[in-house]
Amino acid sequence: MNDEKLTIKTDRFLLLVTTILTVVGLIMMFSAGFSHALYLKGDGFYYIKRQAIFAVMGFIAMLIISHIPYRIYHHFAWIFFLISYILLAATLAMPPINNAKRWIIIGGFTFQPSEMIKFTIVLLFAHLISVAPEKMDNFNLGFLRFMIILGMVFLITLLQPHLSGTILIFAIGMAVLFIAGVKIRYFFAGAAMSLPILALIVLTSDKYRYALERILTNTQGGDTADEAYQVNQGLIAIGSGGLFGLGLGNSRQKQLYVPEPQNDFVFSIICEELGFIGAFIIVIIFVLFIVRGAQISMRAPDKFGSLIAAGITAQVAIQVILNIAVVTALVPNTGIGLPFFSQGGTALFLLLCEVGVLLNVARESERVEIMGDEEEETQTDPFDDLIHRED
Repeated sequence: MNDEKLTIKTDRFLLLVTTILTVVGLIMMFSAGFSHALYLKGDGFYYIKRQAIFAVMGFIAMLIISHIPYRIYHHFAWIFFLISYILLAATLAMPPINNAKRWIIIGGFTFQPSEMIKFTIVLLFAHLISVAPEKMDNFNLGFLRFMIILGMVFLITLLQPHLSGTILIFAIGMAVLFIAGVKIRYFFAGAAMSLPILALIVLTSDKYRYALERILTNTQGGDTADEAYQVNQGLIAIGSGGLFGLGLGNSRQKQLYVPEPQNDFVFSIICEELGFIGAFIIVIIFVLFIVRGAQISMRAPDKFGSLIAAGITAQVAIQVILNIAVVTALVPNTGIGLPFFSQGGTALFLLLCEVGVLLNVARESERVEIMGDEEEETQTDPFDDLIHRED
């Protein structure tokens, strides 16, 4: 038994893909943000120094978390969610940054709780579904309670205001429910309840006037519109890159033309410096990450692990799709960053922690395969009592 356990190794493929994305992401974020950091901070290395610290801490945390059995999160799903929700609400008492209250600021350190609540939503939904899967066929006992939880989060993110975070959290939650097999008609009912409220807020609130302007700009165009400036400059960067790019570090649009090039529009700088070929390779690496995450979800030894893996993978997939769609002007500017690439220490650190959980699901899957189904069934699962109690 002990010899068999010693043969269980970390999913090297997922670890390799994650390492490549993180390292390439740091390089491209540094290149994209150098001029911006030099002009605004007086130090071209300002962004990369902070991002690299979070990357190192994230990798250490990822490796540690990859050895923590994921089933233990059954005990802490509600606790983690409530902590993240309290932190999210605490942002409303913080001073605004760029007219938004999305960060907790302590001694010059900023933390964005919306990044944390993305995972705690996945964790809580996976927990609730796995301990009582029979309730998912009932609209009131199943689907409606998840909409209430999302509604609690929406209330805070809309007050911040943080429309992109609202959209992303909603999409992640819906993805977990869809993968869990919730009836399609329930999604239509949920959309009928939430979308009119969201549309009313966007149309009537001064806080969300920018969102309406972005939608109108995307649908009607307008080269001189303020809301179109960032998108137009990003498109110029993409077009300038051609097939092979201008070369790493040689972007012209990052010279204070593309606003915040190290954040949401880092992909436009990737296209300019690495060209279509380089950008395509990066997209393929993301696809490999997503495919591997889906494989881990399908091989997971139980529903809880499967939904956690699926939720983490869906989060990355949704962010990549929305970010690239925004940069290429396919959808209105939403302010959603590119995973592993966009500047933001909180996002990178927490994402690497989530990959650690994904790695553990993969380890547990391999452990079950090595032990064999018969031997696994003879063991006592410490969480059986918890599941039966909540049923």
